[in-house]
Amino acid sequence: MAAVYKFKPYNVGRWVIWSLFALVLLAAPMVFTSNLSTTMLAQMGIAIIACLSYNILLGQGGMLSFGHAVYTGLGSYLAIHALNAVSAGKWHIPVSLLPIVGGIAGMCFAVLLGWVTTRKSGTPFAMITLGVAELVFAMSLMFSEFFGGEAGVSGNRVAGEAFFGITFGPQIQVYYLIAAYTFVCVALMYAFTQTPLGRILNAVRDNPERVEFIGYNTQRVRYIAFIIAGFFAGIAGGLGALNFEIVTAEVVGAGRSGAYLLFTFLGGATFFFGPIIGAILMVIAFVLLSELTKAWLLYLGLIFLFMVMYAPGGIASLIMMNLRVAKFGKLRQIWTSYLSLGLTAFVMLAGAGAMIEMVYHLQLNSALGDTVKFMGATLNAKGLDSWFGCAFVMFTGLGLFELCRRQYMIEWGDIQTEIEKEIKRRETAV
Repeated sequence: MAAVYKFKPYNVGRWVIWSLFALVLLAAPMVFTSNLSTTMLAQMGIAIIACLSYNILLGQGGMLSFGHAVYTGLGSYLAIHALNAVSAGKWHIPVSLLPIVGGIAGMCFAVLLGWVTTRKSGTPFAMITLGVAELVFAMSLMFSEFFGGEAGVSGNRVAGEAFFGITFGPQIQVYYLIAAYTFVCVALMYAFTQTPLGRILNAVRDNPERVEFIGYNTQRVRYIAFIIAGFFAGIAGGLGALNFEIVTAEVVGAGRSGAYLLFTFLGGATFFFGPIIGAILMVIAFVLLSELTKAWLLYLGLIFLFMVMYAPGGIASLIMMNLRVAKFGKLRQIWTSYLSLGLTAFVMLAGAGAMIEMVYHLQLNSALGDTVKFMGATLNAKGLDSWFGCAFVMFTGLGLFELCRRQYMIEWGDIQTEIEKEIKRRETAV
C-alpha cells in the first residue's frame, strides 16, 4: 500500500504580513526623512518591544504589573555601563550586541525578583510589583555609584572599531539597528504565543484552577513567562541606552511603568498587534502631543477613560470587529454612521478642548495676556462670550453625538443579527 503524505497548508497570509512589516521598517526613514521623524521612529521600535514584552504578562498571562519599567530600566543601566566599558577598552564586544547585555540583565533581575512576585496572582501580584518598582526607584537615588544619582549615567555609542563604516554615530544607523532588533524580537514573541508554554499561559490566565487540576504548576508557568518578558524588556532598555546615550532614574520610575500599562491597554492587550499600536501612540503622545499643549496628560487621561468605558478591548478590538463586519460585506451599511459619529465627536471635543486650553492659560500663562489661540480661533480666556460659545459647541456636539450613537447601536445590532444568521445558514449548508 502506497504511503500517503499530508502537508500543512502554506500560510501565505502570514508571510505577506511579516514581509510588509519588514518593508515598513526598512522604508519608514525614507518616507519620513526629517531628524525628528527618524528619532521618533527609533523610539517607536523600542516602545514596540517594551509594550509587547509587557503584554506577555498582561494580555497573555493576565498579570497586571505596575513595575515593568524595573526590567527595561535595569537593562538600560547595565547596557550603558557595558557601553562605557567598551569605550574604556575593558570589554571587547560590538556595540550592536549591547542590547543583548541589557536583555540578559533584565532576565537575571526577573529571575531574582520574579520568584517572589509570581508566587501570588491577581491583586496581590499587582501590589507586589508596585512595591518592587518603588523599591528599585528609591535605590536608584540612594546608590549613585551605580545609578549616577539625579544626573544619571551617560555614554558614547561611537566606541570600538567601525564595522564596514558603521559607527552608530548617525541617527539613521541607530534606527536600522533598532529596526533589526524590533523585527527579530517581535517575531520571537509571536513565536512564543504559538508554543505549548504560550498556550498554557493563556489557560493560566483564563482558568488557573483547571490548569492545576490537569497537573501544571501555575506559579512556575507565570515565573517562566515573567523571565521571558524580563529578557525582552531588557533588550528594549538596552536599545534605549544606545539611542539616548544617557540613562536616568526616570527609566525605572512608576511613570514609565504606567505608560506601558496605559498604552498596551489602549492598543488592545487581547490581540498580539494591539501593543504595537499602543507603542506608536505612546511615542506620538510623548513627543508630539506634549509639544502641542501643556494639557496633554489631561487629554490622555480622558482618552483612557472613554476607552475603558466604550472599548475595553482597545483599538485592536475595534479593528477586528469591523474586519468581521467587512468580511460579510456589511461595512457599507454603517459607514455613514461612522462619518456622523466622527463629525459630532469632533465638534464636542473642539468645544471641550477650547475650555481646557483656556483654563490652562489662566493658570499657567496669565502673564502673557487674556487671549489664547486654539484651532485657528482667538479666544478670550476671561471673556464670558468665549466661555459661553465653547460650552454651547461642546454640549451641542455631545447631544448630536448621543443621537448618532443610539442610531449606530441599532444598526450595529441589526448587522450582528444578520451575520449570525448567515453563519448558521452556511453551517447548515455544509
